[in-house]
Amino acid sequence: MNPMESTASDTSPVQGVSSSEESELREQIANAITEHEVILFMKGSPEAPACGFSARTVAALQALGTPFAAIDILPDPRIRQELSAISNWPTIPQLFVRGELVGGCDIITEMYESGELAELLGVDQAAASPEPAAMGESATPQAGGFTPVENRLG
Repeated sequence: MNPMESTASDTSPVQGVSSSEESELREQIANAITEHEVILFMKGSPEAPACGFSARTVAALQALGTPFAAIDILPDPRIRQELSAISNWPTIPQLFVRGELVGGCDIITEMYESGELAELLGVDQAAASPEPAAMGESATPQAGGFTPVENRLG
């Protein structure tokens, strides 16, 4: 075989991306999940969510006053691909707590409404605001809100 030729195992499904680059990206994502007690992979940022599902998830976390890290998956489509490979969950946003996938927007919203999210996060929901901010309202972080995280995955 010509050394300039590549085999199927040398390249990823994303044209021009080597499997070692994918592996490195997957490792960076896994490290981010491990390093942060609460981390949200979302479209956009907590200050400017790029979709309603991400906005509602941010609003639920902020309503509970929970500090969280956030990663914008939009700058690099490989982030979403590798995140889904790790979590086996196809949709965005994805919330991880203590290294475990909790779920996406619908699950987080249901857990917020039932009080399960506050319990999981170890916060008192009664002391938090009664409803997460409605879609379209400001998602500016409150005191104790999100932890800015440089998107090292892009």
